[in-house]
Amino acid sequence: MISRPISTSAEPPLCVDMDGTLVRTDTLFESVLLLLKANPLLIAALPIWLAGGKANLKRQISRRVELDPSTLPYHQEFVAFLRDEHAAGRRIVLVSAADEAIVRPVADYVGVFHEVIASNGTNNLKGANKRAELCERFGAGGYDYAGDHVADLDVWSSARNAIVVSSDARLAGRAGERVTRTFPSPPWSFRTLARALRVQQWVKNLLVFVALLMAPEARDPELFVNAFLAFVAFNLCASSVYLANDLLDLAADRRHATKCRRPFASGDLPLVAGFAMGPVCLLSGLAVAALLPPSFLVVLLIYLAATTAYSFRLKHVPLIDVLLLAMLYTGRVIAGGAATGIVPSPWLLGFSLFFFLSLAFVKRYSELYGVRQQQQPDGLKVRGYYHSDLELIATNGAVSGYISVLVAALYINSDRVVGLYAHPAALWLICPMLLYWISRIWLLAHRGVLKDDPVLFAIKDPSSYVVGATIAVLLLAARL
Repeated sequence: MISRPISTSAEPPLCVDMDGTLVRTDTLFESVLLLLKANPLLIAALPIWLAGGKANLKRQISRRVELDPSTLPYHQEFVAFLRDEHAAGRRIVLVSAADEAIVRPVADYVGVFHEVIASNGTNNLKGANKRAELCERFGAGGYDYAGDHVADLDVWSSARNAIVVSSDARLAGRAGERVTRTFPSPPWSFRTLARALRVQQWVKNLLVFVALLMAPEARDPELFVNAFLAFVAFNLCASSVYLANDLLDLAADRRHATKCRRPFASGDLPLVAGFAMGPVCLLSGLAVAALLPPSFLVVLLIYLAATTAYSFRLKHVPLIDVLLLAMLYTGRVIAGGAATGIVPSPWLLGFSLFFFLSLAFVKRYSELYGVRQQQQPDGLKVRGYYHSDLELIATNGAVSGYISVLVAALYINSDRVVGLYAHPAALWLICPMLLYWISRIWLLAHRGVLKDDPVLFAIKDPSSYVVGATIAVLLLAARL
């Protein structure tokens, strides 16, 4: 509960909005996400609650969820200003359209507010309603107000002074001469949007080209067009899952050392953008997939179901998580085959499964190694694994990688290769290149150097480019 000394300042009270002003997020959206994460079926109740008014909707949601105020992204420069005003004896009031059950814990956490005024289940304290409440309590011109939204123009019209905390440069102009101070927030950019869509992860979807590149039909332009469409469909659908995952994992991401910088977790991108972009990406991806053979759409839907299950539950189940990751990578190869009508050989699928299983183990190893280096308690789980599992993960991962090279060697020694390649002996040089790359990845992980997803690490790693180029030359030399 808020318990503050009586104000000693002669200044009128400073009334502060919460969503978008004090915190760089919308707590209503965050509460809805928590509600749906706990029980997705409650989405059917939202229209019913809204029929009773927006204040009733907020009250019903706040009764079922609990936001952790310590994880919210605060506008730090503005909070520092509030602390200075509080230290000077200014009376500061948190005035929010959010439900009071959400607002009070935030006020207690920040520690500078003398009073809380918020929506109460019947009165939605926004715009004209907020102005009427403040005028009744403090009189017209008897308060200063800090806000961030067009809806706050009503409140500023009856305030003595206006403080604008917003990325909208025009808002201060619309607030007029009352504006005494502004706290600009950096506007979101296309780069921020690209980070939310995880554009850097799209490189993984290049695997849809593998089946085509390994087949004699690789010179057919129409097949390359189909493979490219499959690539686009995978990118869009994968981004929709990334968006949903980031929206539903806000609190966990904010506690993470690096994930806290993700656009939604940090407040760099409004949550409403995620709500809008997710369905658009998904529907666009499915629309592109509809241009390809039906078998590709089936594979894509299976991929979506599997990656959704992974993101929301299975990534916390030991061993199932890495096996599913390996299958998702291999599924991209299968999808490429479905898009082009080229059936990947059992050799290619076997190699892919073991190779990507090794990379999945590397990813888990690096995550667990990083936590151990932070000297976290031994009993702490990371995605279902303990510190003591590190050696087992490394063993399983290295063995999986070496088995993938064994599969490649058996393929090179098979009768199938003789019919496909003019100089199959050149392919044997691929095996030591793969052995080197896999061993190096695990050596770097063991030293704690590899902190990224191994695929993203390879994109920035010059040695990986050398190995990849050498393998491509060997494949070409064997075929000519």
